[in-house]
Amino acid sequence: MALIVQKYGGTSVGSVERIQAVAQRVYKTVKAGNSLVVVVSAMGKTTDGLVKLAKEISRNPNRREMDMLLSTGEQVTIALLTMALQELGQPAISMTGAQVGIVTEAEHSRARILHIETTRLTRNINEGKVVVVAGFQGTSSAKEMEITTLGRGGSDTSAVAIAAVLRASFCEIYTDVPGILTTDPRLVPEAQLMDAITCDEMLELASLGAKVLHPRAVEIARNYGVPLVVRSSWTDAPGTWVTSAKPQGRSLINLEIARPVDNVEFDTDQAKVALLRVPDKPGVAAKLFGEISRQKIDVDLIIQSINEGNSNDIAFTVRTPILKRAEAVAAAIAPALRSQSNPKLDEAEVMVEHNIAKVSIAGAGMIGRPGVAAKMFATLAAVGVNIQMISTSEVKVSCVVDAAECDRAVAALRTAFEIKAGEEGKRGQGRIIEETPPVRGVALDLNQARLAIRQLPDRPGMAAKLFGLLAQHNISVDMIIQSQRCRVIDGVPRRDIAFTVSQLDGESAKEMLTQVAAEFGWGEVVLDSAIAKVSIVGAGMLGQPGVAAKMFEALAQQQINIQMIATSEIKISCVVAQEQGVKALQAIHTAFGLAGSEKFVVPA
Repeated sequence: MALIVQKYGGTSVGSVERIQAVAQRVYKTVKAGNSLVVVVSAMGKTTDGLVKLAKEISRNPNRREMDMLLSTGEQVTIALLTMALQELGQPAISMTGAQVGIVTEAEHSRARILHIETTRLTRNINEGKVVVVAGFQGTSSAKEMEITTLGRGGSDTSAVAIAAVLRASFCEIYTDVPGILTTDPRLVPEAQLMDAITCDEMLELASLGAKVLHPRAVEIARNYGVPLVVRSSWTDAPGTWVTSAKPQGRSLINLEIARPVDNVEFDTDQAKVALLRVPDKPGVAAKLFGEISRQKIDVDLIIQSINEGNSNDIAFTVRTPILKRAEAVAAAIAPALRSQSNPKLDEAEVMVEHNIAKVSIAGAGMIGRPGVAAKMFATLAAVGVNIQMISTSEVKVSCVVDAAECDRAVAALRTAFEIKAGEEGKRGQGRIIEETPPVRGVALDLNQARLAIRQLPDRPGMAAKLFGLLAQHNISVDMIIQSQRCRVIDGVPRRDIAFTVSQLDGESAKEMLTQVAAEFGWGEVVLDSAIAKVSIVGAGMLGQPGVAAKMFEALAQQQINIQMIATSEIKISCVVAQEQGVKALQAIHTAFGLAGSEKFVVPA
């Protein structure tokens, strides 16, 4: 007999008929010999309606009272679903987050789960009842009993956390699509269903805006080894399994706020090639990396920062043994990259650095925690390590440093993030699906803004100050890219640095950074809210030199200019103009052959 946790979203319980259909599915699962906990969201657009009511009362509603208001939506659903089960003759009991024992931080509207008291929950399961739990909510402590909500995707988080503490056989997430698709079917109806995907791949896709699973839920699944399956509420199709490697033993106390970093990784066998002053126009990255691909040169990190005038910089790292080939390709193609529209533009300059190392922190717990990257930068600054390149993803922050400083950097990071010697190394991705294509999915994020700081002093501690300030203001940063071009002004070497944040944080971040720019010796702070980030994700792209080139070529064919590039081992992201975001997504999805013949229609 299996212990199963099922979660049903708002669409799945959006009417009396749909609630009755869910009750039938639950009843059938129990009759097959399983014990069941069911986590539900508020019905349909209930939460949106409650938010609208609050806005009619107050322009800036108190967050505590918003939690009190929004938590009522799930209580309606749990009561109705429990009644529907009882009508079928199935013993069931409804429980709010407080009653089920979900204890959270005392943070209204965005609380993280600390632990779950399972005594009452387990007793009711052992009595043969289906326990129907209100997702999205908990209480701050037994003393205060403050109702808290978990933020967007909170019902997913509730379900996977309950599955983790109960050591459930698996957790089923029922939604309005048949599983995890290669992209958003609202934008590409021919998106294909995946049979399985690793937790690391899903973390990247979820954080990029794929709305099927919330990244916090995937983070818990990965950290505690909870098997997840995403299925349609409307059919009996098998859905998509989200797999994870067997985790190291983790305490169930401080469930969502345990250490955010579980590995410090390093690679000293690296070299950097940078092309400075390449034209800022469509096709440049495609031409460069197309030739690199044809020469079978495998590239690790790729970064392209913001433009300066009509030109840009592109840098990439390779393994030391193939540096000569990479350098030769870059030198051969540099003259061909001269701007045709502006022949007076200087020819692209090739810059090579041999003695570098890549140092990374990795862990699913860093998602949505703005202080993690800042802590890494501050740690490196404290031991005098200057950062030459930065590349970020949802589960990793990598810095290129001088090779001579690698040991010092790694030791400091291990101490700062409490990683014991011997724990560092490669993280488990979960079971890699056999014959995995290099790209599993394509995602589009239209809700980001880009900030750039011109002429930031190039010395240890600058990145720490910048991102420490953002962390203090609870502003999460996504992509971070440091330009390769260095200018000496008043005897001080300076570089530009650009990063993306939520559009909601864009204006406030610009205002805050502008206020301190003169104090810290920074130049102009520039904000651009009209951007889109399009990304490809796939564990199979490791060791596949042509993947980046194919992505860049797909954009070039549509005359879409790439404004920024950032990569990790399993993800490549490009910033493009917001108005070209959907076209970019569709072009890339087609280029990698991800479209299928079946069209998925998302229920209203």
